[in-house]
Amino acid sequence: MTAQDIVIRPIITEKSMAGIQEKKYTFEVAPKATKIDVARAVEELFGVKVAKVNTLHVRGRMRRQGRFEGYTKSWKKAIVTLTAESKTIEFFESMV
Repeated sequence: MTAQDIVIRPIITEKSMAGIQEKKYTFEVAPKATKIDVARAVEELFGVKVAKVNTLHVRGRMRRQGRFEGYTKSWKKAIVTLTAESKTIEFFESMV
């Protein structure tokens, strides 16, 4: 898998934006990706140094459309913490 296959998209929420001051960035990642895969992909894509990676599976939620109901898709989230001397990710800086 390439780095683009592992890191699918950034997560832009109030909670994830609050973590930027602590150099914590949140991404949706491939469900099969390991913490090591995610760390290497973020370092390759953004040119930063990763200190640690926390991952979690987000379960699909029940949704209704009139009389039809079903679940949204399940996905995997990664919270990437950068080292203190690492530069920041510019993409997120424009959002704050």
